[in-house]
Amino acid sequence: MELSTPVENIKTIGSVYAKRLKKLGIKEAKDLLFHFPSRYEDYSKISPIGELKKDDVVTVRGKIMHVSERRVYRKNLRIVEAYIEDRTDSLRVVWFNQSYIKSYLNNSSHMLLAGTVSLGKEGLYMSNPTYETERTDRAPVHAGRVVPIYPATRGITSRWLRNAIYQLLPHAENVQDPMPKHLISDKKFPPIKNALQQIHFPGNQKQAEEARRRFEFEEIFYIQLAALRAKADMQREISPKIKSDIKLTKKFLNSLPFKLTDSQKKSSWQILKDLEKPNPMNRLLEGDVGSGKTIVAAIAALNTIKTGFQTAYMAPTEILAEQHFLNLRKIFGEFNPNISIALYTRGNRRYFLKGKEEDLSKEKIKKHISDGKIDFIIGTHTLAQDGVKFKKLGLIVVDEQHRFGVKQRAALAKKEGRTGKKELIPNFLSMTATPIPRSLALTIYGDLDISLLKEMPGGRKKVITKIVPPQKRTAAYEFIKDELKKGRQAFVVVPLIEYSEKLEAKSAKEEYEKLSKGPFSDYAVGLLHGKMKAEEKERIMRDVKENKIQVLVSTSVVEVGIDIPNATIMMVEGADRFGLAQLHQFRGRVGRDKHQSYCFLLTDSNSQNTLHRVRALTKAQNGFDLAEYDLSIRGAGELYGARQSGMPDFAMASLTNVALIEEARESAHALLEKDPKLKKWPELKERVEQIQNKMHFE
Repeated sequence: MELSTPVENIKTIGSVYAKRLKKLGIKEAKDLLFHFPSRYEDYSKISPIGELKKDDVVTVRGKIMHVSERRVYRKNLRIVEAYIEDRTDSLRVVWFNQSYIKSYLNNSSHMLLAGTVSLGKEGLYMSNPTYETERTDRAPVHAGRVVPIYPATRGITSRWLRNAIYQLLPHAENVQDPMPKHLISDKKFPPIKNALQQIHFPGNQKQAEEARRRFEFEEIFYIQLAALRAKADMQREISPKIKSDIKLTKKFLNSLPFKLTDSQKKSSWQILKDLEKPNPMNRLLEGDVGSGKTIVAAIAALNTIKTGFQTAYMAPTEILAEQHFLNLRKIFGEFNPNISIALYTRGNRRYFLKGKEEDLSKEKIKKHISDGKIDFIIGTHTLAQDGVKFKKLGLIVVDEQHRFGVKQRAALAKKEGRTGKKELIPNFLSMTATPIPRSLALTIYGDLDISLLKEMPGGRKKVITKIVPPQKRTAAYEFIKDELKKGRQAFVVVPLIEYSEKLEAKSAKEEYEKLSKGPFSDYAVGLLHGKMKAEEKERIMRDVKENKIQVLVSTSVVEVGIDIPNATIMMVEGADRFGLAQLHQFRGRVGRDKHQSYCFLLTDSNSQNTLHRVRALTKAQNGFDLAEYDLSIRGAGELYGARQSGMPDFAMASLTNVALIEEARESAHALLEKDPKLKKWPELKERVEQIQNKMHFE
């Protein structure tokens, strides 16, 4: 059997189990070998039954006696009961709703049973122990040892996986070790064949930890190599050289009605210095909600346009694209009316120059862009998908960059002119309001240079955040009405557009009907969701901006970037159904002016874990702290797309280990200095290239 053999062709698996295994990402024999345990149960202590005590975690060895089954109709339970006997005593064992065990026990007189010893009315007993027939031809798999517990799925148990992997382990001999031998030796790692044996069926906990450390290091090491190679590849490309005009920049800043924070000044300087280099900028601007990323991007765009190149600005939604267009049109229009700005989305195309705005046809505006008549083009992913061609694209800015795939960014990046023999690669600035923990900045975003906006613009008050239980809902409505009477506005965010019995979440349409006819019947209530047409969304947002709508009921489309300074209330229904980063984004939609603002989190959940998670938002105003907390409880795979690399679940936990990440990064640096193209390490090169293709490295 080859390691590339499909699992359905493995004799002991077959097509039925192969379908179930695919839910775990297991398609080939090698995938099964590299499906690692999530934890272990230490059943290595084998104790005489006569010496057992309550709460002992042990394995007992003996003869099975008196197997019986009874049914408890009141509780709808089937109970299999037996006794295991050794030379010192006997012990009662029970299994619940596992009738099939009766025949197994009757056919296996001598067994190993592993679990926790409990104390009941009839004395000591074991409940639902792990079981295994004692054999002389092989070591135990399920008891009498450190037992692996695997990530499983419906129809695939940890016990089934142990049997399958145990039978497959001899083929570990065929696994090629991609790690350089000198690195294995320096780090005192076990060779891959030994490591596979130790991680699946270790002799003791120490062996399991040694193998786990090797594989955790290995996965981080691959990502570091992929990121550093991508960074080096980018440095070999050439880009438009954007000369910084400091005098013009200062004049522009003096025209603004506010002062930049120190972080904005520092980040702007870093970006302008990058733009002057002959190779493309590849920078991430990371800042909390409302920290002022857009104006930093505007400074970069101004210098790009002054040098004679175009800027493309991509937003994640049409609503946000239009908002950026209106804001930047105002800022640039007042500063230099000769700068032409266009909005290009699927539902909206507008052109602004010298104080005049006009709607243009799709083909007309595309021609203006390809002719170089438009300096600053603002849009959504449509810019990368709609055959838009740029004459001289010097800078790409992507807002909330984790919302755009590699193909979309690459498609946009290739629409530039050529110079001589080599294609010009535009400078790239991605921006995110989801703060990224340091450990992830070193790995998943390791190919990017990072600028941080750590301060908020002055004059803003902290948003007061409260969890509102069901019994206080009416009081919350009364509080909101008091704010509306002062002339303020409110957002009400719900998880779904239409009612769903399956999710039992609040529906936007249902909530709109309830609020507009009930608590807020004296005010204008609006409805906004992603299924609306672009023109309808624009009309709604225009009415909100002009205070023609006082209460906006919305789905998560208001999550990113919507700026209504007059709004002071953010009310989130079903808050437990959103991630912390998303809730923080919602909260960032208020508190954008001098007025005191409030965020109310409504949940019907009684789960202490849920309440503990949501409560974290009430304590943390800083998105960076919140991101670290969210990472610790939800994991990098769920939050930041680490699963795209094919990284095993167990290794994702290591993405919080800064010391391990820095150690792997140092080793990757050293290896690439000796062999930048990894010619000496073909297996390693292949694995790294797989990661480069799957992740955002390009």
